[in-house]
Amino acid sequence: MPNLVDTWGWLALGHRRDQHHQQVLEIFQNLRSTKVLIHTSDYVLDEVITLLFKREVFQEAVNFMEGVYAATKLRQVVIHPITSELFQKTWQLRLKYQDKPRISFTDLTSMIVMQEQGIQSILTMDDHFIQIGMGFQKIL
Repeated sequence: MPNLVDTWGWLALGHRRDQHHQQVLEIFQNLRSTKVLIHTSDYVLDEVITLLFKREVFQEAVNFMEGVYAATKLRQVVIHPITSELFQKTWQLRLKYQDKPRISFTDLTSMIVMQEQGIQSILTMDDHFIQIGMGFQKIL
């Protein structure tokens, strides 16, 4: 079963001083050993790059992101681009959930990617993925 990794999951993996780093590292190792395909999006990675370079030494951030890109070449990670069509679907979701203004647009794009790809599980600490009522399950 494929899984989507949210910004939080990548940051916990890439930031060794994160309190959840070891736990997330073990989850990633388990996903890789069982050959589970990991999904993410360019919007998620945009957030990851911005935040990781603020938190880590430059070369460590570069090495981490190069590792993510290498995993895409090995077909272990799929990076979904947020196309105009997906952006429009996300906008419609934003309008639908006007009662949930704290959900970021990036999280909504992730929900659309998950829906489009038939993905049910997400590595995140963000409860919005559960609260939205679309049947998603958090790995952590």
